[in-house]
Amino acid sequence: MGKAANGFYANRAVSIFSTICILLFSEHVVCFYLPGVAPEDFEKGDPLNVKVNKLTSIRTQLPYSYYSIPFCRPSSIIDSRENLGEVLRGDRIENSPYVFKMRVPQMCNVVCRLTLDSKTAKEFKEKIEDEYRVNMILDNLPLVVPIPRTEGEGPPIYQLGFHVGLKGQYTGSKVQKYFLHNHLSFTVKFHKDEETNSARIVGFEVTPFSVKHGYEGKWSENTRLSTCDPHAKRLVTSSNSPLEVEDKQEIIFTYDVEFQESEVKWASRWDTYLLMTDDQIHWFSIVNSLMIVLFLSGMVAMIMLRTLYRDIARYNELESQEEAQEETGWKLVHADVFRPPSNSNLLCVYVGTGVQFLGMVVVTMIFAVFGFLSPSNRGGLMTAMLLLWAFMGIFAGYSSVRLYKMFKGTEWKKIALQTSFLFPAAVFIIFFVLNALIWDQKSSGAVPFGTMFALVFLWFGISVPLVFVGSYVGFKKPAIEDPVKTNKIPRQIPEQAWYMNPIFSILIGGILPFGAVFIELFFILTSIWLNQFYYIFGFLFIVFIILLVTCAEITVVLCYFQLCSEDYLWWWRAYLTSGSSALYLFLYAAFYFFTKLDITKPVSGALYFSYMFIASYGFFVITGTIGFYACFLFTRLIYSSVKID
Repeated sequence: MGKAANGFYANRAVSIFSTICILLFSEHVVCFYLPGVAPEDFEKGDPLNVKVNKLTSIRTQLPYSYYSIPFCRPSSIIDSRENLGEVLRGDRIENSPYVFKMRVPQMCNVVCRLTLDSKTAKEFKEKIEDEYRVNMILDNLPLVVPIPRTEGEGPPIYQLGFHVGLKGQYTGSKVQKYFLHNHLSFTVKFHKDEETNSARIVGFEVTPFSVKHGYEGKWSENTRLSTCDPHAKRLVTSSNSPLEVEDKQEIIFTYDVEFQESEVKWASRWDTYLLMTDDQIHWFSIVNSLMIVLFLSGMVAMIMLRTLYRDIARYNELESQEEAQEETGWKLVHADVFRPPSNSNLLCVYVGTGVQFLGMVVVTMIFAVFGFLSPSNRGGLMTAMLLLWAFMGIFAGYSSVRLYKMFKGTEWKKIALQTSFLFPAAVFIIFFVLNALIWDQKSSGAVPFGTMFALVFLWFGISVPLVFVGSYVGFKKPAIEDPVKTNKIPRQIPEQAWYMNPIFSILIGGILPFGAVFIELFFILTSIWLNQFYYIFGFLFIVFIILLVTCAEITVVLCYFQLCSEDYLWWWRAYLTSGSSALYLFLYAAFYFFTKLDITKPVSGALYFSYMFIASYGFFVITGTIGFYACFLFTRLIYSSVKID
């Protein structure tokens, strides 16, 4: 049996090591992609459905539906069915008046003509002032604006969507004017199958122009524009007179469509969108984090192999009563180290909540690394996280009640109820208040009643029952036995050195876990708040593993120092030591807000800080739970290794 067990663990270790090596050294780990939808083949002349999505702005963070301002409309507006994640992101996908035919170029097609009044002119000016961008979709590909690189080498940088318009001045004038992008020059890239002559769409780009169209006589359906004429092959260029937004202004919306054959295959069409230009920074982030882990691992190894080995050997050799009285260090508190802490019920609830979040993050990360949550599946990441959070409730209930029973608790239903409601209730209240503020702004980011009902159902219909199921199973299990007995009378804790002050050591403990992730955190915040793609889950998974190890090791090191100074109140301090990294995360988020973002509206600021508070709160329970379990296992290991009379 011993050889078989050793062989099993050896094989397991090899497989784990191989997986880590593949993740670390594979060049393609960050761009591995499993398509979220089946490819669609188009014959020449087939109609292409161009859809419009929300208007977005990095200045306000408040999305609006495309038809919230007076753009050209089709005869009837048809909403696409959005998933839960898309609705929460504010996506509103609808049909558009733009009509394409596969591989049939079009030039200067008129979409519609309208005349602004004071109200509509004001709406356009507000959206231009706040730098709103228009988002469109063709064959599940988002519309992008190619921006050439300043150094002139390499592929262009892609920006999602085009600006509604721009601000500027006429030559010789200092008066700020607003100009509307009313002509769109589309480029559809396709990959042609030589055998069947069909084609697949692999790119969707646009160059927007502001042009004051001119024509002769009265307007009719057959009117030919003097500024854009397909018969005379006169194209719109940047030298045309721009279209100013003002009351009584006539606006003619037009577009061109050009089709370009591409060597890019359908399976690789997202690669240009997800192109990494800063992978060296990510590798630097990982090397920086690994240095922290190696430093901490060295300290843990020294404690475990040298100091602890010496302590245990010395404690086990003490024979006479005189020698026993001269004991110092962590063995002295053996009769108090497993004494239940104050507010033990709350600790159990927080540990259970942390297990629920940790399970959600780990499973989501695994799916993301293998490409199942690619950007082609809009809203998939958020939908997956919400569903996984609900189903992980069973582990939350189990872990919280197991710990509660170890503390000699009997009212398991009370703990299950608190675990079900403590974290979700706080998040739901914040979310509800934010939703009311967004609704007041008439933004598409406001969650409708049906979606709110779906979220409540996930909470009460799935998560809460599963928490109770897990709690019941956990309570039926035998209680975890302490390796040493606990005295009835608590031991007096000697006066501690200044550096062992609980607040100081807790704040110090959070620095290293935050230091292991803060570089990657910059890219995550940029993707969320600056409307960019984040798809480097290979790097993120490695950083997450490093975070787990860092949290566990820093907590074990500080827990050992605390026990050596004869302070046995380690339960809460173990949770808060690594959990305090969430404080640094929130402070960094505030720093990012004031240095990288250009948000001025109070509602947008409230939105940012509320969501970052929720993220920091989640980070707190995850890192705190990791630190707690590391210290819990460490104390049980060392106190089960010494002989106690």
